[in-house]
Amino acid sequence: MTQLLFLKLGGSLITDKTGVEAVRTEVLARLAQEIAQARAAQPELQLVLGHGSGSFGHVAGARHGTRQGVHTAGQWFGFAEVSAAALRLNRLVVEALLAAGVPAMSFSPSASVQCVDGRITTIARQPIEQALQAGLLPVTHGDVAFDAVRGGTIVSTEEVMVALAEGGLRPSWLLLAGETVGVYDMQSQVIPHISARTWPQVAAALGGSHGTDVTGGMLTKVQSMLALAAQFPALTVRIFSGLQPGALARVLCQPTTAFGTIISQDEP
Repeated sequence: MTQLLFLKLGGSLITDKTGVEAVRTEVLARLAQEIAQARAAQPELQLVLGHGSGSFGHVAGARHGTRQGVHTAGQWFGFAEVSAAALRLNRLVVEALLAAGVPAMSFSPSASVQCVDGRITTIARQPIEQALQAGLLPVTHGDVAFDAVRGGTIVSTEEVMVALAEGGLRPSWLLLAGETVGVYDMQSQVIPHISARTWPQVAAALGGSHGTDVTGGMLTKVQSMLALAAQFPALTVRIFSGLQPGALARVLCQPTTAFGTIISQDEP
């Protein structure tokens, strides 16, 4: 049975977000190999991969304030710089996948997304659908985007994936691989499941992310994932650590694997 999964490799997982354009080469190579293993083990698996910008786009984006708006010549130059930084990391991700034998192909949001006041209103999903049908692995990422109100802005990988789901792609799982093993409570224990009912109790424990992140930390991430689960009740989100060798391959082959944090509309 064909199953569509969305997978995000967090910027904090594949880069050192406390540095400047510092990629974790060995981690990225291992993750690419695990994706290749999962595709070989599950030939019917359809996967859309997204990755954060980490120490690439976030650093440039924070310096120029691109997320808030782009209007002056200097800000447009910064807009171009952020785009170039995001693409440099995207190229490294695609090359790692190709080296692992995965037919990966880049789909940059800046070429297909339109925003209105920071929200994606249109995105071209048809090329991604055709890539999936051809057996390719579409790779998207956090990126700059043109905005009818702000001039320009930055869209996160999660926002791009949400827009793809709203546009007609219907994944059964959205898998968020980061450097933490899940969402922590006030006692630094992993919360196994978050739903709309339990959200008020766990919200206070969530703070900002480590390093520079212009698109929001864990609080924003969980809020947006709860909203997505409410919009698409058949979708389940899992947050887990990609630093654990073998974890990504296991989750891709069996998304119900019991580790990390699940976010869904209802209790299990």
